[in-house]
Amino acid sequence: QVQLVESGGGSVQAGGSLRLSCVVSGTIFSKNFMGWYRQAPGRQRELVATINSGGSTNYGDSVKGRFTISRDNAKNTVHLQMNSLKPEDTAVYYCLAAPGGLNYWGQGTQVTVSS
Repeated sequence: QVQLVESGGGSVQAGGSLRLSCVVSGTIFSKNFMGWYRQAPGRQRELVATINSGGSTNYGDSVKGRFTISRDNAKNTVHLQMNSLKPEDTAVYYCLAAPGGLNYWGQGTQVTVSS
């Protein structure tokens, strides 16, 4: 059974930083395509960042240059370092693990950025 446990969300003022983490169990983590998505109230879930098994990354346009996704295969963990946060970054952030083409989601962690 694949499980994802997210942590690191919270409230921060604009310009601040947060680091999200997602620990994955029940799968061969090093082979997983991993990602972070977010969903704000009244909006569709959108891509934040992804990282494949080889370490190649992809970012949503709104976070390029501010957010960094990384993975620690020894700890079965993917991180999202978020810098220069803006109020529009406020959302629930979800971790995605995609082993073998199947998608598994974490429970989500709230990020709130105040102006």
